[in-house]
Amino acid sequence: MRDAPSCKPVGNVPDSSRPPATTADSAPAESATATPHPRRVTQLDVARAAGVHNTTVSLALRNSPAIPEPTRRRIQSIAEQMGYSPDPALRALVAYRNGLAANRRTESIAYVTDSATRWGWRDLPAEEQYFAGAQRKAAACGYQLEHFWLGEPGMSAQRLSSVLFYRGITGLLLASQRCTRADALDFDWTRLSAVKIGWLPHTPVLHRVTNDCTGDLRLAIRQVLAAGYRRPGLVLPSAWDEADDQAWSVAFLTERARLAESQRVPILFQEPGIANSSESALPDGCAIDDVSVSRWFDEFRPDVILGPAALLPVLQERRIHLGKGVGFVGLFQQEPAAAIASVRQSSARVGEVAAELLIGQLQQNLRGLPEIPTTTLVQGVWCDGASLPRRRISTWPERVRRFAEEHRKTASAA
Repeated sequence: MRDAPSCKPVGNVPDSSRPPATTADSAPAESATATPHPRRVTQLDVARAAGVHNTTVSLALRNSPAIPEPTRRRIQSIAEQMGYSPDPALRALVAYRNGLAANRRTESIAYVTDSATRWGWRDLPAEEQYFAGAQRKAAACGYQLEHFWLGEPGMSAQRLSSVLFYRGITGLLLASQRCTRADALDFDWTRLSAVKIGWLPHTPVLHRVTNDCTGDLRLAIRQVLAAGYRRPGLVLPSAWDEADDQAWSVAFLTERARLAESQRVPILFQEPGIANSSESALPDGCAIDDVSVSRWFDEFRPDVILGPAALLPVLQERRIHLGKGVGFVGLFQQEPAAAIASVRQSSARVGEVAAELLIGQLQQNLRGLPEIPTTTLVQGVWCDGASLPRRRISTWPERVRRFAEEHRKTASAA
């Protein structure tokens, strides 16, 4: 007879005079025929197969420029064939330890702008929030953001590349770029990990993060229609539409095509220039032309207007009473306001996501222009406001249609 096991039972103890009933749930573990879990392939295994030191494998798998490219590719190919994959638990531990080390050593990320003046980009709330979000995320990951202005006297992309190289800065966030730049920024991209905030410049093609302007405007249109409005009109600064790759105008025209032809109001573009009213000026050389707004409204009679908040003084001056027959939705909003219905852009989150994407590239030593660039769109948030009260939707057209249908049926029966 075998000795009873020395471990103490937990819970109710069954009668030892009777053998316990055996079920699928209570079957002894040793009776199950479990398939042994395959051993994880380690970097040491890859090193043995490649005939190199495991430190070389570690650097090669992180795309370190310290390892020649042919060697990196050979080791990465061997690792892939062997089924190597990073251990997520170990990676989390390394990230945690790096976070602790951040207090001792802080690396810099270049935040490169090209506005008309060094700090002119701060006049645009969205640009200010891009920077704040990126700065917050960078600090949380142990990096610091350092601003560089391409408009500095004697500065060029090539010279800035050299400055960054000798400073040991390999991460670059490209933001606040002017619409007028036609040339590609001639950085030495082979030395840099880079992410672009916004659409500009169009070249070079980098991974980018930006507000979902198309989604924001479509959200606004659907909220407007749900509130009972039927003739939405858009007042749009052309420079802003150009900066966002025509996302605003394309989205509006797409949604407008779903409306009846009699409900379609053309877009009123506002060209760069001097506004007729000092209160209706916009940043970045854009302006609201009071006269054109008044003519457009009188001719097309939209029942709700979508546009920048700078429109409000113009509409008030023209005695267009918002919320009393005419609704208003603010676009390009960065902060909610109780008086204005709006789509609030998540610009700070754009900066955070851009920094996250860049830091991921830095940690993997991914340098140069991407073969297949990606675009990440950050959605805005709908904010109710007094400028868009719900309208009572008239059922009169539907009643007329039903009456005509019944009259037709009666006439055909007779």
